[in-house]
Amino acid sequence: MTVTWEELGWERLAAGVGRCRLPGWDCTVGLVLGEGTALMVDAGSSLAEGARLRAQAEELTGRRVTHLALTHPHFDHVFGAPVFAGARVYAAVGVDAVFTHERAELRLDAIRNGLPVADADEATDALVPPAHPVSGEWTLDLGAGHQVLLANVGPGHTANDLAVLVPGDREVVFCGDLVEESGEPQAGPDAVPSRWPAALDRLLALGGADALYVPGHGAVVDAGFVRAQRDRLAARFGVS
Repeated sequence: MTVTWEELGWERLAAGVGRCRLPGWDCTVGLVLGEGTALMVDAGSSLAEGARLRAQAEELTGRRVTHLALTHPHFDHVFGAPVFAGARVYAAVGVDAVFTHERAELRLDAIRNGLPVADADEATDALVPPAHPVSGEWTLDLGAGHQVLLANVGPGHTANDLAVLVPGDREVVFCGDLVEESGEPQAGPDAVPSRWPAALDRLLALGGADALYVPGHGAVVDAGFVRAQRDRLAARFGVS
């Protein structure tokens, strides 16, 4: 018996494309199915959460996750990444340096935000720099004509923001935390506020007026929401 997206608590966005909102930090994870392949977008906030996501993907698809795209290097999006053994891991250029040289700060940020110390220690010890850094755009072939575009659209929310465009009758754009719906976008010490509005302009050009935009936190939104958030960020940070 084939399990459905809904039975696993996932939201189906298009044919072969879905996402789920994780408990705790309301973080979004995406899944895109190809021909004998599966792309996960972000990996959850701990090794245990990543393992649950991997198991759900395998139950849904009957196959292992073959590709993993990380939208930015914050703990709630990347600490589950080490459990995806054998997957090709993609991230914006510079995430490898964050994982190599800034893992102590990643650990402290996770603990400050409520992740148990043991979980933070376990995840940071297991982090491996992504093997496939994305500069500009990268077309990812998932087989049988299924293609996904990885686009380095930052900096903005961080210095290393990656968007994932899934073509279709209605494009789906996984935005990471460049866009947030369930709260105001968070600008931490690694944000680049002066460049954030331009990153959202690139995001809108990528997806177009009719796309579904999937925020890093919150409900799926449209281009009008992204444009309005872009204008509020520009006013907030005093940039055009």
